[in-house]
Amino acid sequence: MKYLFILNDAPYGTERSYNALRLARNLLVKNHGEVRVFLMGDAASCAKAGQKVPQGYYNIGDMLGAVARRKGAIGVCGTCMDARGIGEADLLEGAHRGTLDELTDWTAWADRALVF
Repeated sequence: MKYLFILNDAPYGTERSYNALRLARNLLVKNHGEVRVFLMGDAASCAKAGQKVPQGYYNIGDMLGAVARRKGAIGVCGTCMDARGIGEADLLEGAHRGTLDELTDWTAWADRALVF
């Protein structure tokens, strides 16, 4: 099965991105198929490297890294990055600057698209 996760919310403030990444990682851990994650809008900040959060709180950057280490693809909307002042050098390892064309192709590729 091929899963596409589309995240729209900021990394902190709501738990949508957190919950999406928990599910994406678990699908990979349990070998239930391929996973691709596309970050749009405020979710582009999820892929910023070097996030510092208080001890005991989840770190979205670490969670995305766990998806990448398990061969999940991570695309970040380039327009959304530009609007938030995020450069390619700011992205965590395993994430790349993406495009609407890429999201279109990933949507056609996926058996299931989940939007958070």
